Amino acid sequence: MNVPARAREVRLVARPGDRLGLEHFTTAEVDVPEPDEGQFLVRNDWMVLSIVMRSLMDAEVHPDLPMSGYRLNEAPWAPAIGTVVRSRAREFAVGDVVSHTRGFREYVLGQAEDWEFSKLDTTRVPGPEYYLNQGVTAWRGMVTVADVGEGDTVFVSGATTAVGSLAGQIARCRGAKRVIGSTGDPAKIGYLVGELGFDAAFDYHDGPVLDRLIELAPDGLDVVFDNVAGEQFEAALQAAAPNARFALCGALSGRSPVLDLDPVVLKDLTIRGFTTPYEPADVAEWTEHYTRWLAEGRFVFPHTVVEGGAGAVPQAMLDVVAGRFRGTVLVRLS
Repeated sequence: MNVPARAREVRLVARPGDRLGLEHFTTAEVDVPEPDEGQFLVRNDWMVLSIVMRSLMDAEVHPDLPMSGYRLNEAPWAPAIGTVVRSRAREFAVGDVVSHTRGFREYVLGQAEDWEFSKLDTTRVPGPEYYLNQGVTAWRGMVTVADVGEGDTVFVSGATTAVGSLAGQIARCRGAKRVIGSTGDPAKIGYLVGELGFDAAFDYHDGPVLDRLIELAPDGLDVVFDNVAGEQFEAALQAAAPNARFALCGALSGRSPVLDLDPVVLKDLTIRGFTTPYEPADVAEWTEHYTRWLAEGRFVFPHTVVEGGAGAVPQAMLDVVAGRFRGTVLVRLS
């Protein structure tokens, strides 16, 4: 395979603070390294951009956290998929497709013993980019934490996000009776219902959220997968059925909710926040269900593809923060 002598990488050069702008990034040209014994060179083909990266840009580097913050003047980490183009490692051959977390750059050098690089079976999915989903997080919250199942009425806040769009489908595939999603864009309501299989959806700007939940789930909510916090969490508490289970995934609203203990105690609610360590067993369990549901036509991978390679990454990240995309945001790097 032809490999250039130089390639691009995107670096974070300043902490954004209150506002993220193009000035917080720079695109640099670097030498493409030659692999030594036991190493292999990967051409990155795809990478993910997600809203959590915005927080990591302001976070301090902390190796003990599930997701450590980004260092300045370096290419940040991000999930990516690429193709091995040169190899001096027995375990990896030219042409192998691998996943890793060294996005934001066009080429990366891997070590054979590095657990971070995993070979992918591309015959199980329509394309290798289908592995760049956030389904492990959605699975952990919806299944491990909330134990969604037959007959449940489910509410997913932030339902058009990369995680929310998968969480709702997981609930449906596991037999939920009714799946409801919220969005901040009225144009996305039809997308949730028509393409992702939600039973109902609403724009949270369209009146009090509690009124909409009571209207759409008059018998109460059994499972709440919350990506938003704020008013939507508070409304879901009031609209919850007895013994409802809450999985708290994020706080996109930026507002910490007020916890009303009356419904929590009187309805015997279970409320649990969670992080996702991406243990191999969890990844394998999710992948088994995901690939089977895809093959059966019961599941879709909602994603938006950004063209333009590494040079398109800074603007695409701004668009992610502005909520201009649906589902998982993928940048085609090659």
